[in-house]
Amino acid sequence: IAKTIEQSTGNVADNGTRLVIRNADLALVVKDPKASMAEITKLAAEMGGFVVSSNLYQSYYGPNNIEVPEATITIRVPQEKLDEALKAIKDGAVKVNYENRASDDITSVYVDLQSQLKAKQAAEKKLLEILDAADETEDVLAVYTQLQIIQSEIEVLKGQIKYYDESVALSAVSAR
Repeated sequence: IAKTIEQSTGNVADNGTRLVIRNADLALVVKDPKASMAEITKLAAEMGGFVVSSNLYQSYYGPNNIEVPEATITIRVPQEKLDEALKAIKDGAVKVNYENRASDDITSVYVDLQSQLKAKQAAEKKLLEILDAADETEDVLAVYTQLQIIQSEIEVLKGQIKYYDESVALSAVSAR
């Protein structure tokens, strides 16, 4: 079984903390992939996480086509429990073939998104003021069109910020 852990750590960038998504790869050998998948599912729930996807299947190896069960599972667990999750997953393995970790600092991207959001919200506020003061139908329609564009852009930025917040808060663990 190989396991991939995408770990997110940090807090909101505006408090001065770096926002880092940490990734770890584990390749493991386990006695029973089905049982290991159930244990990882239980681990995720106990840690306040959840299962994203899971799959149990058979592979065939060697000249005699020996049937070997394999599993894939993806879970998400709170980032502060990454080390605990890694330890529990490795403790359940017969052998750990490798473990790799990498980090992605998203602080500047996150801060940039927040700045863009503030600017768009300021533009939205100004357009609403102009809309309230507009008398001509043509002016109202022009301002309303611009307002819709800005509001759409605000929603996209909020979505991107939410994605990063969730990526920073939860660790994705994929096992196969």
